[in-house]
Amino acid sequence: MTELDPVIHAAARLRITSALATLDTGDSIAFPRLQELLDMTAGNLSTHLRKLEDAGYVQVDKTHRGRTPVTYLALTRQGRRAFEDYVDTLRSVLGERT
Repeated sequence: MTELDPVIHAAARLRITSALATLDTGDSIAFPRLQELLDMTAGNLSTHLRKLEDAGYVQVDKTHRGRTPVTYLALTRQGRRAFEDYVDTLRSVLGERT
């Protein structure tokens, strides 16, 4: 049996990847909006995003809107594939057909 991806399996990271997977490919979300949607502290969200970014699952783009720094987040192609594989594996573990 295939094992669940330990990078995604942590509850907070599963919530993050699930939220990012709802975006269309190529779309991104601003850090404060994701923080609001997930009801996470900035520090907690940042910590888990770093692990996902280090794994190549999340793309972090830092830019400026005027003089205000803005961070945009999106799943990479690798991250979307890893999330889809995670969901398929979870379904398999639960005995559901994909």
